[in-house]
Amino acid sequence: MFVEAGNPLRGIVYKILSVAIFVMMQTCIKAAGADVPAGQITFFRSAFALIPIIAYLAWRRDLLTAVRTDRPFGHFKRGLFGVMSMACGFYGLVHLPLPEAIAIGYASPLMAVVFAAIILREQVRFYRWTAVMAGMVGVLIVSWPNLTLFGEGGLQSTQAMGAAAVLMAAVLSGLAMVQVRQLVQTEKTPTIVFYFSLTGAVLSLISLPFGWTVLTGEQATLLIASGILGGIAQIFLTESYRHADVSAVAPFEYTSFLLGIAIAFVIFGDIPTMPMIIGTAITIAAGIFIVYREHQLGLERRRAAKASPPST
Repeated sequence: MFVEAGNPLRGIVYKILSVAIFVMMQTCIKAAGADVPAGQITFFRSAFALIPIIAYLAWRRDLLTAVRTDRPFGHFKRGLFGVMSMACGFYGLVHLPLPEAIAIGYASPLMAVVFAAIILREQVRFYRWTAVMAGMVGVLIVSWPNLTLFGEGGLQSTQAMGAAAVLMAAVLSGLAMVQVRQLVQTEKTPTIVFYFSLTGAVLSLISLPFGWTVLTGEQATLLIASGILGGIAQIFLTESYRHADVSAVAPFEYTSFLLGIAIAFVIFGDIPTMPMIIGTAITIAAGIFIVYREHQLGLERRRAAKASPPST
């Protein structure tokens, strides 16, 4: 993605706005209730996100550009991993306290590092592997109270299933991120954003025969709002990377935990536990270190490219 020079502050502001709106989206989904199937939530999230995304692309005169692609199967794979990740994540979201679901979801960029090394053969050195392992320890600390066999209901409890679902969502999201890294080599950002929402809306319809529920007016409103908010958040996220480097804006992703704590306390009455706070702090520190190392390695590669003599 090309970055417009000279406006990193705007990029950071857009990133924080995207994080805040994504948390609002998650709040709407959680408020809709645990009786709505994850596939049905995924459909609303994907289908109604297309409204602001198409409007945004039309305003930028990028709509025709976004529709054109030479890699439909690549978009399908990215959408498949993405829609499965969303379904698992939404299941966990409605069965866990909001801050806890957000915190466990921070495993996603850690898994992306692992899959990039395995699938893309990216070189991951000792420091980043150490950060990944430390981050996963943090995620385990957050998850363990729900996953333990000694809790009420054991691994069959809804909270245990919810924690396991969010962990699976992080794994699938890591695979989706690898697909995005492959797509950005040839595809433009508007194309990736458009086809992800479109693929998600279509694929989530597969869950319809497995029992969608009849929504109340309030539930339908909340789910439609979640889709529109998700699309708007995606737009701000895209704009943030247009104005600043990934390394500059990525750490602000972790403001979502603080927002989640505040919203969960005010709306749902959830109080964060000490294991959640400790584990999240470890995971956030590991994530920020990975961003820092990738930034440093990027600088080293650019310096090496400038220093190398031109080929003749």
